[in-house]
Amino acid sequence: MHRPADLASWTGRTDIEEGPRAIRWHQAIRALPEGAAPGLALLGFACDAGVTRNHGRPGAAEGPAALRRALASLAWRRTAPAWDAGDVLVEGDALEEGQRELAAAVTRLLDAGHRPVVVGGGHEVAAGSFAGLADHLARTAGTRAPVIGVVNLDAHLDLRAGPASSGTPFRQIAEGCAARRWPFRYLCLGVDEGSNTEALFDTARRLGAGWRRDRAMAPARLDEVAAELGAFLATVERVHLTIDLDVLPAAVAPGVSAPAPRGVALEVIEALVDTVVASGKLALGEVAELNPRFDPDGRTARVAARLVEQLGR
Repeated sequence: MHRPADLASWTGRTDIEEGPRAIRWHQAIRALPEGAAPGLALLGFACDAGVTRNHGRPGAAEGPAALRRALASLAWRRTAPAWDAGDVLVEGDALEEGQRELAAAVTRLLDAGHRPVVVGGGHEVAAGSFAGLADHLARTAGTRAPVIGVVNLDAHLDLRAGPASSGTPFRQIAEGCAARRWPFRYLCLGVDEGSNTEALFDTARRLGAGWRRDRAMAPARLDEVAAELGAFLATVERVHLTIDLDVLPAAVAPGVSAPAPRGVALEVIEALVDTVVASGKLALGEVAELNPRFDPDGRTARVAARLVEQLGR
């Protein structure tokens, strides 16, 4: 089901003594109305089914609410509007139905000219988000196959076989592209070797995917990584950028389903997000795996809020 935005959840500090330039997100964001001017549209995917199926730590269904709490008090510097488009709620194990509902919601937002930023939930969110982007582009591209680049900042390739879960979204996307006879363009940056079997790397090779391991993404190698990302972006028309928070070191992002033993530094991740945004090709942004149950001081939620703010620039 789809739950409309509740602006009562947007609360935070106000600095009325400092005048109109002291605005924060909770004072500026609005519930998305019909016919709203194009802007950033924040859409939650409150779902634990994908993580549970993938034998992870449940709690990601609470991620969208925690993200809103963290984003609420960030300083507002936008000139375009930001809208709260509510949440897609997945009850129990109804993952496939939830992904279909998410796809329909993303399509509606894109059709209306917004840039959706989807907040999970587990990384199963990516399959639903991409399906919505694909449905939107299928109508606008006519008979020509659009070239969509999927950039995944993640410790995991998430190309598993089997029923849908937080470990399968990019295999699902590949299958969807094949069914449409569209090219599959996938780049995963931050892969942890120990968390991905050789079978998953074999699948990535078979699908023509690209990846870079976490150990090859130190800050000293940022120029090299950014060049690889730039070369990928040059080959695609539109970009689905999806960020699994477990790509970050566990000390930076403990509140995830599977904390990273090494991870990629936040300054590297932020620089790569900036590269995608600056390309002008970003159609859809996403932050996944925020799990407030393992984030007692809200550290991971605050990092996620920074990334959402970046995606909306």
